[in-house]
Amino acid sequence: MLKVGETVVELVKGDITELEVDVIVNAANSSLKMGGGVAGAILRKGGRVIQEECDKIGYCPVGGAVITSAGRLKAKYVIHAVGPRMGEGDEDNKLRNATLNSLKLADKYNVGSIAFPAISTGIFGYPKDRCADIMLSTIVDYLSKEKTSLRKVILCLYDDEAYRIFEEKLNEISRKLQE
Repeated sequence: MLKVGETVVELVKGDITELEVDVIVNAANSSLKMGGGVAGAILRKGGRVIQEECDKIGYCPVGGAVITSAGRLKAKYVIHAVGPRMGEGDEDNKLRNATLNSLKLADKYNVGSIAFPAISTGIFGYPKDRCADIMLSTIVDYLSKEKTSLRKVILCLYDDEAYRIFEEKLNEISRKLQE
């Protein structure tokens, strides 16, 4: 756990769809079609209404983010952040933008809590260590510079390996901030 201004950044291992937060972030594709991974879990638990809202939006560029309701989920909203596929070029900037645009959208909707998965580390093949570095540094940077409604930012990690990698990175950032 790390406190940045009035906001707590913390790691949780488990199922993002079970978290009691205002917003959960879906690791989306540009066509906003919800298939496997995080998106599949959100669709199964939240219901078809989320996919129907995505279909109305139709498209989101890589690095972008759009928002829908959360259907039957505990959250109020789902932010669909489109992360990069490894090998498409400029992946680090695209991941940074997907994270940043999600935070900005959460603030636009004046929510207090948000949970992110490790965007692009599943089928899109993005390395977990680079994901941890970029997502955590982007989140901490945003929280330290912007006026925000967010009081809690969670990174929800599905397995032990991802949790360990993100924990090491969060501890490193925490040490640097204390220097």
